[in-house]
Amino acid sequence: MKLSVVMPVYNEERTLEEIVRRVQDTPFDKEIILVNDCSKDGSAAILDRLAKEHANVRVFHHERNLGKGGALATGFSKVTGDIVLIQDADLEYDPSDYAVLLRPILEGKADVVFGSRFLGGAYARVHLFWHYVGNRALTLASNCFTNLNLTDMETCYKVFRREVAERLDIRSRTFAVEPEITAKVARLRVRVYEVPITYAGRDYSEGKKIGPKDGFIALWAIVRWSVFSGVKPLRESRAR
Repeated sequence: MKLSVVMPVYNEERTLEEIVRRVQDTPFDKEIILVNDCSKDGSAAILDRLAKEHANVRVFHHERNLGKGGALATGFSKVTGDIVLIQDADLEYDPSDYAVLLRPILEGKADVVFGSRFLGGAYARVHLFWHYVGNRALTLASNCFTNLNLTDMETCYKVFRREVAERLDIRSRTFAVEPEITAKVARLRVRVYEVPITYAGRDYSEGKKIGPKDGFIALWAIVRWSVFSGVKPLRESRAR
C-alpha cells in the first residue's frame, strides 16, 4: 500500500518544514505532493529545498492563486499511491492520526474516511465559539442534502481510495471544496467512515484564513454540488 499525501500550501513558511517532518515520520510508504498556490512569502524556496532533500517529495507551483480547491485539484492529478490523504500545511492537524484514519480502508471496510474534530480525539484545542457553531451548522446543512450522518464535514482530514479520488473532479477554487467533495462522495454511494482525530486549531492572529464569508460560500456549494454534481454512483451495489 502506497499513501499519497496531498498538501496545499499558501504562505506557510513558518510551519512547512515541521509539518513535512511530521508526515515523513509516519510509518507508511508514501509520497508527499506539495502544491504551492502562488505563495507570497518564502514558502516556494522552502518547498524547492525540501524536494531536493527528500526523494519522496514532489513540488508543484501555481503561477497564480487558485485557492485550496485549485491546489487540491492539481495535487489529485499527480498522485500515484493507492490511498490519497489531504493534509493542511499548518500544524492544526497531526499526522500521528494517520494510522487511525487509514485503518477502515486498510481493513477493507471503507472507501472514504473523514477525520472528525468533534468525536473526541486524544486532545483538541478549545474552539472559537462562533467558528464551532458555523462548522456544526454547515455540517448539518450538508447532511440534509447528502443524507450522510457526519459530525465534521469541514474537516481537512479526508482520505480516499485512489479509485474514489479520481472520480471527484474538483471544481471549487475556495474553501467551498469541502462541501463539494462531501457532496460528490455521497453521490458516488461509496462506504464512508468517520474517526476521531486530535486538533490544535489556530486563531486568526496565528494565521487562520477561513472567515464568515466562507460560510455563505459553503452554503451555496452544499446546494450546488448536492443537486448539480453530475457524479454517477461508483458501484451501485456498494452501500454507505
